[in-house]
Amino acid sequence: MNKIFSLRQNKPLSEYSRQTSRQIMMQYAMALILYVVITGALILMAFTLYIYYRRLTGDQSSPIFWTAQIVRETLPFWIILIYVIGWIVLTRHFVCRPLRYLDEIVAAAEQLVSPSDSAITLSSSLKDIQNNLNLVRAQALRNAILAKEAEQRKNDLVVYLAHDLKTPLTSVIGYLTLLRDEPRLSPEFRERYTGIALDKAMRLEDLINEFFDITRFNLTTLTLDKEQVHLSRMLEQITNEFLPILTEKNLSWRTEIAPNVELLCDPVKMERVFDNLIRNAVNYSYPGTEILLSMRPDHTALHAPVIDSAANAVPGVDIADRCVIITVSNHGRTIPPDKLNRIFEQFFRLDSSRATATGGAGLGLAISKEIVELHGGTISAASENETITFTVKFPMG
Repeated sequence: MNKIFSLRQNKPLSEYSRQTSRQIMMQYAMALILYVVITGALILMAFTLYIYYRRLTGDQSSPIFWTAQIVRETLPFWIILIYVIGWIVLTRHFVCRPLRYLDEIVAAAEQLVSPSDSAITLSSSLKDIQNNLNLVRAQALRNAILAKEAEQRKNDLVVYLAHDLKTPLTSVIGYLTLLRDEPRLSPEFRERYTGIALDKAMRLEDLINEFFDITRFNLTTLTLDKEQVHLSRMLEQITNEFLPILTEKNLSWRTEIAPNVELLCDPVKMERVFDNLIRNAVNYSYPGTEILLSMRPDHTALHAPVIDSAANAVPGVDIADRCVIITVSNHGRTIPPDKLNRIFEQFFRLDSSRATATGGAGLGLAISKEIVELHGGTISAASENETITFTVKFPMG
């Protein structure tokens, strides 16, 4: 960003600079006026006392009389001298004040470079800037902690994946060596060993793809290539493609897909969102349960209270205020609230073990969240009573 904005009042800090400058100039002008008035009043009071003393005593030989006489004869010089000295002192004070403020802000900026637990303290005139800099400092500390945790999770994950690469690779090499060295193996054993080697090779491919996901997520920025997509047909096709996986896991589908719903989106990245959500549901479902996938249009603004959830158009509601809601729900172990709050973080995995059945790179939901938000939508997760539900909302306008 080209400007640093106030976190609390959404006002650029340059506005605070102009405000402080105006305040200093007003104080400088008021100080000069007060100095002129007060000094003039004191001079007038001294002159009045001199006249009163002269009339009261009539003494013209005392040192007080002669001193006052000399001052009266050179009064313009003394008045100019007093005002010039006062002007110099006041000007120096108010010119040095912005420099002192600048020194304080420079010191605060140095503190922001390496944020610490101690709060930034500035002069009372810079209280607004102090509050905003402390908010920036607190945000920087939070970001540093989050970055450190994400880096640690990534490092741990890379170590886990590197270790897990050895297991399928060893199996592939072992079974292929066995097939090469044992030409008299029966066709049944040969087919069995070939199938195992293929499964291990596919698992190896999945792990390598996870490494590529980590690299792409860290080094690239996602961009969208939008087009008009028949969302209903896309979801029906995805559910059909997952049928073999669900059958293998002893799971079943329950779909509630509204017909003829279209959406302006990036179809490739949108398919990845649904793929990640469904795979997550498959991995964490109890055997013998069903997975619910529903999609319906909703005639409410994306962030507004629900007005009507029917599929028919609501009179007076513009299409730009409509959204489509997709939910993926499965029956599995309830996710604790502390893990649920972090479920969309990079490299976070519900299963912290290295079980190859469910242990992915921890990027699927994080990437899904980024894709959804790039489309102007929202994604959320809820879990209670051994039910896990992901809800995605996209604007239709």
